[in-house]
Amino acid sequence: MKLFIVRHGETDWNTVKRIQGQTDIELNENGVRLAELTAEGLSDTGFDYIFSSPLKRARKTAEIIRGARPVPIFEDDRLKEMHFGDYEGTTKAERPENCCITTLFKDAGNYTPEGGAESLEDLVARAQAFLDERVFPVESARPEANILILGHGALNKALMTCLMHWAKKDFWGYVQQKNCTVTIFEIKGGEATLIEPGKTFY
Repeated sequence: MKLFIVRHGETDWNTVKRIQGQTDIELNENGVRLAELTAEGLSDTGFDYIFSSPLKRARKTAEIIRGARPVPIFEDDRLKEMHFGDYEGTTKAERPENCCITTLFKDAGNYTPEGGAESLEDLVARAQAFLDERVFPVESARPEANILILGHGALNKALMTCLMHWAKKDFWGYVQQKNCTVTIFEIKGGEATLIEPGKTFY
């Protein structure tokens, strides 16, 4: 079984590095273009299941990549982006220099949430619950299946952390995710192998 984990297309907040979290921001024009190019690049790949965050930027990207395939898109709240609490909607310049968000991105191993932000432990726990309920059961029933998952920067890293058993300190390591980056895993016997660490089609 293969998992294709994709980050959503670009938004206006991405362009100015404004923290989005669970704020429901639409794709911008370039984000739609990136999704269309990604759809072209994946046009020869058959998807048996498509799961998406319900946030508009992910759902729209999923719809564009799906194209004419007769496959439903299943939304799952556990695929929403990490919640950044009071810091959602802020840029680096608008946040206190030593706030928890700075620690999260520079030194994830020592991140402690504040201001209503979600912990990495809670984020990883909901990613694991999604995999256990919606993904791993498919392997035993349809080991040849291809699954497309449309998520977000931190959420996708949480999925990868679960799949590869990464330590908290390595949360941001190994795979770089730009908008519409495609990361591919092969799952056999419940164990994951990273076979494409980050492909873009633009």
